Amino acid sequence: MTEDPFTAVEQAIWKARPHGVPAAAAKILTTHFGADHAVTLLVDYRMAHLVPVGGDTGPDTGPDIGPDAGGDAEPVPLDATFEGRAFATQQTIVEPVDDGAACRLHLPLTVHGERIGVLSVHLPGPSRPEDHPALEAVATMVARALKVADGHTDVYRRARRRVRMTLAAEIQWDLLPGRSCESDEFSLAGQLEPAYAVWGDNFDWSLDAEHLTVTVTNGTGRGIEAALLTQLTVSALRNARRSGAGLVDQAVLADEILHAHHRGARTAATLLLRFELGTGRVTAVDAGSPLVYRLRGTTVEPVTLDAQLPLGMFGDTRYVEQEFWLQPGDRLVLVSDGVHQAQSPGGEVYGASALPRALRQTRLQGPPEAVRTLIRELLHYHENTELADDAVVVCLDWTGKSGQTAARPAGH
Repeated sequence: MTEDPFTAVEQAIWKARPHGVPAAAAKILTTHFGADHAVTLLVDYRMAHLVPVGGDTGPDTGPDIGPDAGGDAEPVPLDATFEGRAFATQQTIVEPVDDGAACRLHLPLTVHGERIGVLSVHLPGPSRPEDHPALEAVATMVARALKVADGHTDVYRRARRRVRMTLAAEIQWDLLPGRSCESDEFSLAGQLEPAYAVWGDNFDWSLDAEHLTVTVTNGTGRGIEAALLTQLTVSALRNARRSGAGLVDQAVLADEILHAHHRGARTAATLLLRFELGTGRVTAVDAGSPLVYRLRGTTVEPVTLDAQLPLGMFGDTRYVEQEFWLQPGDRLVLVSDGVHQAQSPGGEVYGASALPRALRQTRLQGPPEAVRTLIRELLHYHENTELADDAVVVCLDWTGKSGQTAARPAGH
């Protein structure tokens, strides 16, 4: 290893063309860290596999990358693999090779809590823990570069899809802010299902210095019409939010815009939540079918809100803001009607008992893994038959700030 490789690492990573970041990372790891080779693995849309996206160390540092990138490497399942453990635990995982004579280090690729994938580095000797921090720093640089590069090329999105994606699903995935996010006060994750054919369900979030805003939207209809309706809804909510509007005004503006375009024939059921980071106070506008469940200790209960009209029904609805409070250690799970109203082949409603039971079973998992488990449980509940409706699951763990409890009114 050279004395100070990090300047060279940064220069190589940021100099690479957007599609060439994985190859640049591989080259710098072999040149400066003595690796035999390295490969970047990105999580697929369904969060079931890690897909290789080019570990070529050729001079171009910019090979063509697509669904078959990574040479002969196959997608790696997230479950029961070393790479999957690194992704799930967000820790460096050592995989012994050749009876311990060599090793592979699997390093999480994460930006602000959003889990992108794993950087797998093959080293010619056994693992040396003192080298891990330097390699983890490289992984952090690679993750940030990939996040920026993703907006300038399609190759990573091509790699992440394992089957053809419908146009409606393309619209919905492009609307998402990400699939996970972390701050000192919370950890948050969400997922769409079916990943490659979703229609009108979506989630959104935005974080600033004092507040976190989260919305879950369920546009009526199917296919392109449902996706375009949700796109209009999310864009209207964002436009109002970015103009400084509160939850009520966000709902009012979106309601007016949807009604102006569809005259009440199409509506969007939407739940809007705004979290005060310093206090744990949550304000809410319930404009439709998405529900909130709170897990406090081992107790699961729905957060009861006054149901109001979905966005776009009349165009002049006056929405009312409500509030509830969180305690450090609370978990909120937001689900669309495709989850809580889902029925088993025998006609049993998922939200009646199976969903609360699944929420309790996932309480020791972080939000990203809890979301994966809840989606798996939903599919299992359907006995692996096709879902009758889109499904959105968003999970938020509330850590809060010191002194938050004292600020909370008694009885909350």
